Amino acid sequence: MKTKQGTKEKLSKASGENTASYVARCAQLAMLLEVSAHPKPGNIDRDHDYEDTTFEHFLASSVAVYPILEEAAGIEHGIGRSVHKAVLESTAWQKGGNTHFGAFLLLFPLAMAAGKLIRNCKELTPETLTEEALNIVKETDVEDAVQIYMSFGPAGVKVRKVDEFDLSDAKAIEDIEKNCTTLFQLMEISSSYDLIAKEWTSGFTRCAECARILTKEMEGKGTFIHSGNSRINHVIVYAFLKMLAADMDTFIETKFDRHTAKEVSAKAGRIIYKLEDSGNNMGNILPEIRNFDEDLLERNINPGSTADITIGGLFISLLGGMRF
Repeated sequence: MKTKQGTKEKLSKASGENTASYVARCAQLAMLLEVSAHPKPGNIDRDHDYEDTTFEHFLASSVAVYPILEEAAGIEHGIGRSVHKAVLESTAWQKGGNTHFGAFLLLFPLAMAAGKLIRNCKELTPETLTEEALNIVKETDVEDAVQIYMSFGPAGVKVRKVDEFDLSDAKAIEDIEKNCTTLFQLMEISSSYDLIAKEWTSGFTRCAECARILTKEMEGKGTFIHSGNSRINHVIVYAFLKMLAADMDTFIETKFDRHTAKEVSAKAGRIIYKLEDSGNNMGNILPEIRNFDEDLLERNINPGSTADITIGGLFISLLGGMRF
């Protein structure tokens, strides 16, 4: 996703206070576009709610955290505190529980990296952005780790029971401080079983790949056939399915088991194969995507980690000038 000349001019002018505003709006729009995309198998969208969490809860959360994102785009440290503030702000504006915790963990380091690159007049590409974000997360400290652990309760996050620094253990924060464990080290511990943690330790590679898919298709350089006003919507659904097929969703694995997560990714892969085998026309495969969506919703299976990766990809694409 090499930035276009017009986009470079736009970013070069986004200095000072405008930089933070530009970055925050891209992040906010990424959250709004992701939740609006449909049919997005298993997740809340404009057509489907869960019993306690609705489409409107996601809208409220996306709007509520704008000031925290704007602030983060102007700094280079304090990811844990920023995420904690975003969680508190999100839950102050809606009663639907955890809407964006995983997305926050991706968006804040990426937003900090974007702000730094733009301020320093550096080229903004998926490669430079994710490289800078990796540098930033590697510099997280013990306080960042404590702030993230303090966020789990208010956010209502579902976590896997583990032997080390278990959320259900009241002494976890005490152990983190005693062992001087940084947030990046916690992510390294979790990276074998958590997709978001793996993004941190691998340099946000899936977010970057998702961005490449989105940008390529929206620029008309891909093979995917879309038409009319549904173009951006269908491209997001397509990118979501591609990412789900490529990696098992660890939110599903945590909530159910590895077998279920593998089954869901395999189904997404078969849909992508049929789409590409039928000439890449979305109209040919939409009924099957809707059936997949209904099946997951009926079984209460939601690929939440893949939705977070999609938000990260949308953010990177929007930063680079993707428009619709």
